[in-house]
Amino acid sequence: MKAGIHPDYHPVVFMDASTGFKFLSGSTKTSNQTIKWEDGKEYPLVTVEISSDSHPFYTGRQKFADKGGRVDRFKKKYNIK
Repeated sequence: MKAGIHPDYHPVVFMDASTGFKFLSGSTKTSNQTIKWEDGKEYPLVTVEISSDSHPFYTGRQKFADKGGRVDRFKKKYNIK
């Protein structure tokens, strides 16, 4: 690698916002938040919306945020009967 042009690669804790699942991995992401990990060290904390703990492909279960479909929401928004 060419020196001085690549970001620093360091350990980071990623946390799933919907389930609270945390995992330690290497990344170039940075964060102002830190968290104490199981080994007693503090690492930057990066919050993610979806991880393997909450994604339907990995969990085998589908989660629906709302009951109405796209057409129903469109009709409701524009008051179409």
